[in-house]
Amino acid sequence: MQHTNILIISDIEGSSLCRDYESTTFLGRGWPRACLGMSKDVNAVVRALYNAGAREVTVQDFHRTGFNIFPEIIDKRARVVQGYRQGPVPGIGRAHGATGLVMTGMHAPSGADAILAHTLTSRIARLEVNGRLMTEAELFCASLAPFGLVPLFISGCPTACDYAANAIDGLTSFPLHQEIRGSEARAMTWREQMAAAAAAALKSPAGRPFNPKGPFEAKVTLRKGSGEAQKLAARWNLEAHGPQVTIQARDLNRIYLELVRLVYLNRFTQHVLPPGLFLYRIMGRLGLAWIRRQLKNLPPSLR
Repeated sequence: MQHTNILIISDIEGSSLCRDYESTTFLGRGWPRACLGMSKDVNAVVRALYNAGAREVTVQDFHRTGFNIFPEIIDKRARVVQGYRQGPVPGIGRAHGATGLVMTGMHAPSGADAILAHTLTSRIARLEVNGRLMTEAELFCASLAPFGLVPLFISGCPTACDYAANAIDGLTSFPLHQEIRGSEARAMTWREQMAAAAAAALKSPAGRPFNPKGPFEAKVTLRKGSGEAQKLAARWNLEAHGPQVTIQARDLNRIYLELVRLVYLNRFTQHVLPPGLFLYRIMGRLGLAWIRRQLKNLPPSLR
């Protein structure tokens, strides 16, 4: 099957110019340059997808506030979506009629011994689902499975690529190795090779929506320990033992929804989510404006 309508979910931790934690933080010193690299990575993929026969490409900015990509850098044929939506897909909203899913800039899961490893938030020290560390990429794929999206491609941290490719049949992976991070000269070659691999994945014959058979049990270890675990478990009527909260569900998509509620929401904010997301988008736009000003001060060799 040749996929012609593609959704790209893009994160920053596994992008070419992201070097460290400071590069991922809102208004951090390294954030503007990391956003530039993220944008260049995504644009290379978008152009390669169109050249390979894609007719429609949607880019979902999916880091921090959801405002990291410079839309002006992205090929004008693509739709760039920034900021988060409540549903039906958490954070994404609509799947825009896409049939294929491409993921760029992905990072290792919470509990992995890898650079910038986390799942959803650094509040989670370790996340195991049915005894296995769980990546965000797998959660994204599960949330989009009800809409028929087939996971085609992942790039980013080698550990993220390994975990996701081992779990998802037919997924093509293209890792970003440590020696490339932060160097635009080395990133240029890697970026073009990565984009070519993403384009080749459009014709993947083996893929299907990622909907693994349940039931599932998630063990969520909270970084702040048993006090936080007990508080969050009591809030959402879950079980907690020491620093670990247990979530049980029949499908992986439900695990994802419960994780989002556990670490991002409380009884009040779940009822005022739409205006909260609106204000968060304003914050994101202001952050993106700040990035543009900061990049003007970078020497050309670092851009």
